[in-house]
Amino acid sequence: MERFNRGAWAWGKEIVTILAIALVLSFLIKTFLFRAFYIPSGSMENTLQINDRIFVNLLVPEPFALKRGDVVVFKDTQGWLTQKPKVEGPFSWVGDVATFIGLAPDSSEQHLVKRVIGLPGDKVKCCTSDGKLSVNGEPITEPYLFPGAAPSDTTFEVTVPEGQMWVMGDHRNNSEDSRAHQAGSGTGFVPIADVEGRAVVIAWPLNHSGILGNYPDVFKNVPAPQNASQGSPSAPPAGK
Repeated sequence: MERFNRGAWAWGKEIVTILAIALVLSFLIKTFLFRAFYIPSGSMENTLQINDRIFVNLLVPEPFALKRGDVVVFKDTQGWLTQKPKVEGPFSWVGDVATFIGLAPDSSEQHLVKRVIGLPGDKVKCCTSDGKLSVNGEPITEPYLFPGAAPSDTTFEVTVPEGQMWVMGDHRNNSEDSRAHQAGSGTGFVPIADVEGRAVVIAWPLNHSGILGNYPDVFKNVPAPQNASQGSPSAPPAGK
């Protein structure tokens, strides 16, 4: 019996050690490398769909640079989201702990996910004579757009300020993105400092899993901005 107790204690201690190491590793990965998020809306369809779970690379925008075409998750410091009261349940703390450790995706709905279209100094305009979006005067063809969606259902022309970015959803007629907020409250530009990271993987559901690209060919002919230190909207956009 004594030998059995010693064996059971050793086995239990080993299991606890393994679990502790796994939790620490999960926390470190979630804090410094990758973080999981839940997609609650259809503004990025069909690239991202409602209820998708994604992994975000936390090494963007630092130390790796942000690029046009990146799908990014950013904090809502501009007040784009309608704040919802947090529903507390008897075991809601379990989900909070799992999210904190990194075992569950962040579903707090205090973040947004959009595609980066303009970086500091870029002049973003819609639309050209053939109905395309242009960046620094270069028309772009956007294969990631929701089928049948136009590049924009409203016209606009902005120059992105230093330290900011211009973001748009892939489902353009179902996205409350930079266009809508620049027109309404003048907060359409998003601080790059608010970026949590670049979405790189759709992890769930399995039938929609895959790697998320940033379509470098779309932006390869876009020239550098003429003056990246200046940035103010030439004409406020109107959008929804």
